[in-house]
Amino acid sequence: MAKYRLVLLRHGEGAWTKENRFCSWVDQKLSSDGIKEAQNCGKHLKALGFEFDLVFTSVLSRSIQTAWLILQEMGQEWVPIQSSWRLNERHYGALIGLNRAEMALNHGEEQVKIWRRSYDVTPPPITESHPYYEEIYNDRRYKCGDVSQDNLPKAESLKDVLDRLLPYWNEKIVPELRSGKMILISAHGNSSRALLKHVEGISDEDIINVTLPTGVPILLELDEDLHPLGPHQFLGDQEAIQAAIKKVEDQGKVKSAEK
Repeated sequence: MAKYRLVLLRHGEGAWTKENRFCSWVDQKLSSDGIKEAQNCGKHLKALGFEFDLVFTSVLSRSIQTAWLILQEMGQEWVPIQSSWRLNERHYGALIGLNRAEMALNHGEEQVKIWRRSYDVTPPPITESHPYYEEIYNDRRYKCGDVSQDNLPKAESLKDVLDRLLPYWNEKIVPELRSGKMILISAHGNSSRALLKHVEGISDEDIINVTLPTGVPILLELDEDLHPLGPHQFLGDQEAIQAAIKKVEDQGKVKSAEK
């Protein structure tokens, strides 16, 4: 019997996800499909009887918007939401804005997979000449965080994501879990992967094969020591979920017409 349960998910499809670009810290809203994904996620969670007491999100709109839509579908709009940059998507540095398939064509699919999925490989850092540098680092949302703007990352590996996420997990989320609250975390592909790696003890080598589709809730059941009672569970139609996972994996591959 699980002592603690929480639901984790990658936000619904974003506008740049649809364009197959590295979105990272650029603030994008959900696409029309992403809105539907979030709404369907909320309907499914409601049908399963979930009742949340607290929601955690990143400070990026697509994460927050997903949480809003889920709570709206569940009739739980009143549930408090806490947001932190520590749940942000991985900072992809100089790769931000680039098309994954085009990069696979130029650099090879294996290199793109390493940049996207490996544990400790960091992409080239963003510089002040990058077209999205000013948009990110002059954003007011980072002026009220727990780290000065000068100390915000310029590029991150998945290990870096876990390092900046863990203090928030241990100091903010875990105490709420232990108090008996049912928690929803509406995060991103890599912040969710980092958290799964920590909670489930996934190895540095195996994490490269963990892919999360957009808008699919993941149930984690934990014992009193916050150890998993089993592997994480994708909630929903399993065949559709596997198709969605393949779609994400294929983003980093050369398009057939270009091969």
